[in-house]
Amino acid sequence: MPKALHYLEKFLEIAKAMNYIGKDGHLALWDEQDGFYFSALVFPDGREELLKVYSLVGLAPLLATQTVEPQVQQLVPEFFEGLESLRQRHPDLFENVASTTVLGQEKRTLFAIAKPEQLRKILAHLLNEDGFLSPYGIRAVSRIHQKHPYVLNDKGHSYSISYQPAESQTDDFGGNSNWRGPIWVPMNFLLIKSMQRYYRYFGDDFKVECPTGSGKLMTLKEIAQELSRRLIALYRRQPDGKRAVYAWYDKFQEDPHWRDLFLFHEYFHGDTGMGLGASQQTGWTALLALLIHELHDKTYYDDLMTIVFF
Repeated sequence: MPKALHYLEKFLEIAKAMNYIGKDGHLALWDEQDGFYFSALVFPDGREELLKVYSLVGLAPLLATQTVEPQVQQLVPEFFEGLESLRQRHPDLFENVASTTVLGQEKRTLFAIAKPEQLRKILAHLLNEDGFLSPYGIRAVSRIHQKHPYVLNDKGHSYSISYQPAESQTDDFGGNSNWRGPIWVPMNFLLIKSMQRYYRYFGDDFKVECPTGSGKLMTLKEIAQELSRRLIALYRRQPDGKRAVYAWYDKFQEDPHWRDLFLFHEYFHGDTGMGLGASQQTGWTALLALLIHELHDKTYYDDLMTIVFF
């Protein structure tokens, strides 16, 4: 139990560093005006600058989310006693995370970096079809950087990050890998699981537009389902008989001996869903099988509020 409390304290300290604008002038990674978490660059002379790139880095805080069942609280009362003791000694640490004292649905406790108001603002970016939300999942970098690359100028040098939906345009990632736009299944999977966990705390009362600007409100459970369907669409046969993953490869699209044989691509084109990178990533692209199971097992989403996540 002391070790669990130790890790909890580290979690709170990290959250404080991300959200807190101290009197010492250090930048917070959370930008209230833009409603997003950004990286910060510290120059040798001590200057700090937020790198306003809309990327998976800014979505990652949503992954640090867990709900605790009331029966678990009863099993480990010493942990929650230690939690309260920590709150008394360091109340400032608890100002930068979602409330650990306000109980949610079924008296669950929430541990999360993003507070409800921050969650809404981040989701406005995540669910924007002109930004992160592709027909086939969440892009690694927002599509807004296609027309508006982020540019950093320093000492006569210019550095930029743009939206690159397919292969990397530089050799920085080995030449055949890219985190600047394509869809990566493992990160999408983790975001879906986070939406499910948040839903277990908020229930049906918490709704946001999906897609952003559509006027259609969805619960976090429905958003998790929508993201799952978009990911699955990478391999689902479309009305024209073709699959996005195989793009213009006619043999895999039309040949009866090949069209139902799937390659587990490493990542996928951020706009078209075409499979890219290595073709044997069964360690993470095969997670789609679990999402298919969840969507088609009626009891899974019907019973989402009673499933215990480990």
